[in-house]
Amino acid sequence: MAKQSAGWVAPQKRWLFPLLAALTVSTALAFILRAAFDSSCDRQRFEVPEKRFHSAPRTGTGTGTATNPLSFMKSKLVLLVSHELSLSGGPLLLMELAFMLRGVGSEVCWITTQKPSETDEVVHSLEHKMLARGVQVLSAKGQEAIDTALKANLVVLNTAVAGKWLDAVLKENVPLVLPKVLWWIHEMRGHYFKMEYVKHLPLVAGAMIDSHVTAEYWKNRTQERLKIRMPETYVVHLGNSKELMDVAEDSVAKRVLREHVRESLGVQNEDIIFALINSVSRGKGQDLFLRAFYDSLQLIQEQKVQVPSLHAVIVGSDMTAQTKFETELRDFVALKKIQNRVHFVNKTLTVAPYLAAIDVLVQNSQARGECFGRITIEAMAFQLPVLGTLAGGTTEIVVNGSTGLLHPVGKEGITSLAKNIVKLATHVERRLTMGKRGYERVKEMFLERHMAHRIAVVLKEVLQKAKNHKHP
Repeated sequence: MAKQSAGWVAPQKRWLFPLLAALTVSTALAFILRAAFDSSCDRQRFEVPEKRFHSAPRTGTGTGTATNPLSFMKSKLVLLVSHELSLSGGPLLLMELAFMLRGVGSEVCWITTQKPSETDEVVHSLEHKMLARGVQVLSAKGQEAIDTALKANLVVLNTAVAGKWLDAVLKENVPLVLPKVLWWIHEMRGHYFKMEYVKHLPLVAGAMIDSHVTAEYWKNRTQERLKIRMPETYVVHLGNSKELMDVAEDSVAKRVLREHVRESLGVQNEDIIFALINSVSRGKGQDLFLRAFYDSLQLIQEQKVQVPSLHAVIVGSDMTAQTKFETELRDFVALKKIQNRVHFVNKTLTVAPYLAAIDVLVQNSQARGECFGRITIEAMAFQLPVLGTLAGGTTEIVVNGSTGLLHPVGKEGITSLAKNIVKLATHVERRLTMGKRGYERVKEMFLERHMAHRIAVVLKEVLQKAKNHKHP
């Protein structure tokens, strides 16, 4: 079996635990268990006209004592509706918005439409985290949910599936709530295009989507399959949290994290680590990554190139689930006899230690790719080059040849990815230069303040529409 790490442990460095604990939910948004972001769409890219969808300016507020762009939300009542409460990207991203709004004095209520019948530790933990930050957690059904929706200044539906809650709970009150609904959509999978989910979509105040590619996909798919029109659509690229950036820019913290993670994996400091940090599923492409990694080892051997030992790390493992796919991954590693070079790490909320420890991030999501892919900008904050698929939001983050290298999705991408692994393994300067350029791109476009500005533009317009509808 390939080497399994139970997670990062550094008992002799007690001060590191408070450091890691300081990483907020936003640090975790781009990693594993993002079922809401899985893509099973066929391969196709869209050329998006620049002005097809609304985009907030790239620049932020600057630094220092600048006014919080969301300050106008003070005292506003906001209802957030999520189809689930889990460690997947959609719910965690909505939680981050909840905390941002609480930070400016908004009254925030949270509803989870689908909860497990039995007590769930993850749900309990996340609800406790929200309650501690002043977010009110309500039952999805009952008069309190209806009253809150009617009274709220803004209702945010998170993911397409949350649309079922409207008719199920609000019933005859749906028309009164739709004019103040912002629908935050993250999905790229075709089976979400069902009328039972999105029949009210044309009537809401607006849709907010994480990338231009996804926005264009939704526009085309709703028209072609459902014969409905999208509402006014806003593209909002995400941003890294201040907490993650603090760690990424702390050379001492990064060095200590790097040393201890590598020690736990049995990897030497001079070795080169290529890591894929995501939920272990076929849509995330771990199988194709491992095949490309094995091919890269063969190429290096054939070319007789002298390089440090190469390692592949899969962060997001969960053998307790005993999935057929993960078993296939481990069987492949055993068959190719590369157990000493491939490491499976259990799923974790804290990705910063692994970003500090690796040398290259592999973003290998398949089909239409990621809607955005938060882990990509987090890796770039740590000055890591990215090897990504030529699909989805990755194409709006990674500048091919500058901050990373892109390869095709599917089996035809294996050879390209293998060659790109060799390129970065054999050219240290190229690897470092790409990493620095990626960091500069993050500082220019993908910080929390940039995201706050982009969201603020959307919320102002949605609030104005709701006000105009109420007082024509």
